[in-house]
Amino acid sequence: MLNTDVVEATPTPRVTYRAGFARDAADQAEVFYHAVMQGAATHYGVEERHAWASALPREASAWVARQALYTTLVASCDGRCVGFLEFDLAAKRIETLYVWPSLTGRGIGTTLLVHAERMLLEQGVSRVEIEASAVLYERLLRRGFTNLGEQWVERSGERLKRYRLVKQLNAVET
Repeated sequence: MLNTDVVEATPTPRVTYRAGFARDAADQAEVFYHAVMQGAATHYGVEERHAWASALPREASAWVARQALYTTLVASCDGRCVGFLEFDLAAKRIETLYVWPSLTGRGIGTTLLVHAERMLLEQGVSRVEIEASAVLYERLLRRGFTNLGEQWVERSGERLKRYRLVKQLNAVET
């Protein structure tokens, strides 16, 4: 007799976190582009998103160059970069945080932040800043960031609203 009450769950792909590699650069370009064009659609107009997306080339070589400038952490699923965070240790800043749009809300960005904060703390950084889009603003406030004020940045003739945020980093005993 067939039991129709049993529903087989589709296995959830496993996300792993690691340092970024040159081979991730093409995926980073795509994650950035789609996070801006699709993921930011509820917060920014189409012209604003096009201007934002054009701020960084959609070419792997540009993202490899950024890996030389910033510490890059990657969320990987099935061997592909599905999210990433870049930080500048010397400037004590998180430069970017992007997650593939269909995977937002699953804790990928939060986990990248946790890893970055731990790494910054280990290097003696006690305070980190980020200039966050309206997409990330509320989420970062919930993660303990404080708003230092609204800013406007120009990209390809469009003015985009963002927020300057700061967080005090504290070591947590486990």
